[in-house]
Amino acid sequence: MKVALFAGDELAYKAKDVADLVIPGEEIPDLGEDKKRAKQLANEYDFFLAETTYMPLVGKHLGVVLGPRGKMPKPIPPSADPRPLIENLRKMVRARSKDRPTFHVPVGVRDMPPEEIAQNIEAVLSRIISKLERGEMNIRSAYVKTTMGPAVRIL
Repeated sequence: MKVALFAGDELAYKAKDVADLVIPGEEIPDLGEDKKRAKQLANEYDFFLAETTYMPLVGKHLGVVLGPRGKMPKPIPPSADPRPLIENLRKMVRARSKDRPTFHVPVGVRDMPPEEIAQNIEAVLSRIISKLERGEMNIRSAYVKTTMGPAVRIL
């Protein structure tokens, strides 16, 4: 997962080793004017963070590009340490279904042992069930599938 950060001098200095891209606050209006570059940035990075003082600028200039993609930045106080937040974002997997009852979530890679993949599947299912109004009663079925393989029903 790639993380970009909109920050001022102090926060940018703290995050230069952990964030994939640090964008100074002064560049936000220029980035907003160059729609092609803004869309390219939104497609390339998975998560965005912004220093709280730059949130209005990001919303004004980049909200049109980041908002519909569900990538509006999470605010960070200027004095906070961005390292733990960025590390947590890198470990996160986002599951979005919008208006459809079906969604797809990656749970592993080819070289992972089957036990770890099973743990990831259980973690995803338990998290989704905890967020649903009626819990497991809202789930009709669940399948596991490799990229080119057949789907196998697990629920």
